[in-house]
Amino acid sequence: MCSIAGAIDFQTDLRGQADALRAMQRAMVRRGPDQKGEYITEHAALLHDRLAVIDIENGRQPMTAGDGPRTYTIVYNGEIYNTDEVRGDLIARGQTFSGHSDTEVVLKSFIQWDEKCVDHLNGIFAFAIWDSMERRLFIARDRMGVKPFFYAIRRGAFLFASELKGLLAHPLVEPMVDREGVLEVLLTGPGRTPGYGVFRDVYELRPGWRGWFDERGLRTERYWKLTAREHTDDLAATVDTVRYLVTDAIRRQLVSDVPIGTFLSGGLDSGIISSVANLHMKERGEVLHTFSVDYKDHLKYFHETKFQPTSDTVYIPKLADWLGCENHLTVLDTMALADGLYEAVQARDLPGMSDVDSSLLQFCKPIKEQVTVALSGECADEIFGGYPWYRDEKIRMAEGFPWAQSIQYRAGFLRPEYARGLDSREYLMAKYRMTLADTDTLDSDSPVDKRMREMMRLNTDWFMQTLLDRKDRMSMWSALEVRVPFCDHRIAEYLYNVPWEMKDYRHYEKGLLREAMKDYLPQEILWRKKSPYPKTHNPEYMREVSKRLRAVLAQPHAPLLDLVRREALEGLLEDDKAQPWYGQLMTTPQTIAYMLQVNYWLQAYNVKLV
Repeated sequence: MCSIAGAIDFQTDLRGQADALRAMQRAMVRRGPDQKGEYITEHAALLHDRLAVIDIENGRQPMTAGDGPRTYTIVYNGEIYNTDEVRGDLIARGQTFSGHSDTEVVLKSFIQWDEKCVDHLNGIFAFAIWDSMERRLFIARDRMGVKPFFYAIRRGAFLFASELKGLLAHPLVEPMVDREGVLEVLLTGPGRTPGYGVFRDVYELRPGWRGWFDERGLRTERYWKLTAREHTDDLAATVDTVRYLVTDAIRRQLVSDVPIGTFLSGGLDSGIISSVANLHMKERGEVLHTFSVDYKDHLKYFHETKFQPTSDTVYIPKLADWLGCENHLTVLDTMALADGLYEAVQARDLPGMSDVDSSLLQFCKPIKEQVTVALSGECADEIFGGYPWYRDEKIRMAEGFPWAQSIQYRAGFLRPEYARGLDSREYLMAKYRMTLADTDTLDSDSPVDKRMREMMRLNTDWFMQTLLDRKDRMSMWSALEVRVPFCDHRIAEYLYNVPWEMKDYRHYEKGLLREAMKDYLPQEILWRKKSPYPKTHNPEYMREVSKRLRAVLAQPHAPLLDLVRREALEGLLEDDKAQPWYGQLMTTPQTIAYMLQVNYWLQAYNVKLV
């Protein structure tokens, strides 16, 4: 994994802009501390910081290859999991290779197939390729949106970077936020509207999209989306296919030239990944390293809820013993969670999921001391229907984003100048309807199956993107590459067309996945009720973030008060209504922490409200 950045400018000689371009690169150096490279010509500049994982010597970037009189140069962030197959196909078509890096495979794929190269790739990626003869830049992002690609056009120049901080490091990109950006932070956040970069006129290439920039400007198009097809497999064949797709995705993502491990929560998703990985490691005569997180005094303060019925603390050692792996447990201090809120903003460049972010950021640091690559269980819930809003019929059929049913509550925080003339419900409902209108269905779909397709699109396009942002930024802050096997697009394509009756096997959340993978886990783990990513229940955390928000309110010119009503913040501190802010993981303590992050973001990023 890496950071990429660059500029295409047909009006300016970029060789005289090297300092500004290198500032973009330096801003993201944490993503790729191993190698640094640049390609700067009159009108094209590509920069790269590398976290070396595959073919450490021959995978340096920017990488240039020729095809007759033409030359192509690539900067690439990601991992291709069908590298061997694509390389074999390209060799059969006459392409030659100097190493075994996936970067070279992506570049030669473009030389062979032009923009259709993305159709041949199974992986996570964001890349840009400069065609020197055509004076054209090709850009692409993976189907599921695992790897980021932000861009802006300023004075006719196309600027791009892996992270917002890379763009903001360029003098032409100012940290300006208009009313739409404010609403994005306070009504949509910590999620983001697909393709929207919050800062004014900053965008993100959407998942499954590609584009070109040349002297005519920027053109983008979608090359992939979830498509409805009739499901003809019976239950037995469906179970077999799911088992194959899941195990194949995990095994493919275990390829690495550096140490690799897995996250282990004691639950279904990470348990499946760790079990398949464990068998793979045993075949190689190696011991799997797994990584788990807990909180100080967690069992002392843990209380059972509908959404978090059991604590991971009890199940982690049971599963680790059953696997026979070498487990590493990190226990996070409550005060450190609060301190980490601000570093998490620096990693994400935006207010995030408060301590849900900061805990992952601090968890990734000790993991990096042991391995460079880790596999994690994100995306299984979105694809297999594991969240409560898939299963509760009342929530499932309600209009609107199921994780953001507190629209009026959120809107109550807005200062009058932002709330004036705003129909907050309609603001979010327009975004909701946009996704539904783009959802592919069949005339033969039952009402339930049609709704489940809509739910899957809402989750993969919105909620899952927030979690993927979190995973990428928090892990890459420590130069840790985290892979997400359940995000394999083949799994998503297949499950999009599996009827809910099969997904809901035994009327159990992710029942189909449990049945398909029943030979890989002990019964106690296999049928354990879903428990989300753990958060602290220690009352010390609530006291600490409340104290910090009161300190912000004591500042007469606190940046937060330019966006948020003081009275609403005081009410938040005085009346614990346990009102969710964003899904079941963000209630009052996390909402307070989110406001702290907003205040810090406005100040640390010198945000100009326009």
